[in-house]
Amino acid sequence: MQELHDAPLAPLTTFRLGGPATRLVTATTDDEVIAAVRAADDAGTPLLIIGGGSNLVIGDKGFDGTALRIATRGFALDGTALTLAAGENWSDAVARTVEAGLAGVECLAGIPGSAGATPIQNVGAYGQEVSATITEVVAYDRRVGETVTIPNEECGFSYRHSRFKEHPDRFVVLRVRFALEDAGGLSAPLKYPETARALGVEAGDRVPAAVARETVLALRAGKGMVLDPEDHDTWSAGSFFTNPILTEAEYAVFVRRVRDRLGPDVAPPAFPAGDGLLKTSAAWLIDRAGFTKGYGSGPARISTKHTLALTNRGAATTEDLLALAREVRDGVHAAFGVTLVNEPVTVGVSL
Repeated sequence: MQELHDAPLAPLTTFRLGGPATRLVTATTDDEVIAAVRAADDAGTPLLIIGGGSNLVIGDKGFDGTALRIATRGFALDGTALTLAAGENWSDAVARTVEAGLAGVECLAGIPGSAGATPIQNVGAYGQEVSATITEVVAYDRRVGETVTIPNEECGFSYRHSRFKEHPDRFVVLRVRFALEDAGGLSAPLKYPETARALGVEAGDRVPAAVARETVLALRAGKGMVLDPEDHDTWSAGSFFTNPILTEAEYAVFVRRVRDRLGPDVAPPAFPAGDGLLKTSAAWLIDRAGFTKGYGSGPARISTKHTLALTNRGAATTEDLLALAREVRDGVHAAFGVTLVNEPVTVGVSL
């Protein structure tokens, strides 16, 4: 294991923000991960797990404790069964499954971060979520001090949520196993209207998986959602806020607020989200509340390509970013009565 003291954490995040950690340990094997976690727990030292750093907002004061960077590697494909080490680059792993002619995660191309983070957030985009293909998660359970294998049905998956996110100080993901599909090189049925339109097909159709992946990458790049060191629109955590899920009663109140503000013929987006629930669009809310692309005059601004991404224009601090996030959150609530919830994990700070 590599160990550094007073180590900068900003370079390990896609925001490129945050102060140093008292101690930074980089683990390249599962045994090293477990040893580092046990050492911190035995000493009563605060522990911060870092994978790809694409979902972290670290405070300017940094982290007073041990930051553990998981840099394990492992890509094992047995037929349609895939096992990924937690430290594997997710976007690269998606590319390799498509090259192998398998379907199931091709529309999750270009999402930054590590494989170990995907079950925590139940990562999803363009009509796919990892919960649809994950069969089990191997994790170190800090509560019992053992490695455990948790089947899909016990992971508590829901929209951008899981058992692992609900109990962030309990589980450290080591490996993730997936069941993919051999559809003769074709994608899974396309569920997302934007993807289908871009491909000139109907929702539910299949296309070559490689074409689906390339199309998603192009769509993401057009929104600043594919990492590019030269493009400050990608110095972000992707979507900063989750799409709100409302009860039918809450949605009815929301619609009245929309029509009072924007006119009687305006209907906000609505998508089924389970029994008696509707999901609406955070990006739509942000834009209609007056926070358009490029909004802001300081070093933290809304992306010029996508209203849902808050970005570091190169000289921002975490407090700059949080000030912008609070302004957007509070402005949306004042306009529509809906409270946006941040998707990235905050460390040492909060909205």
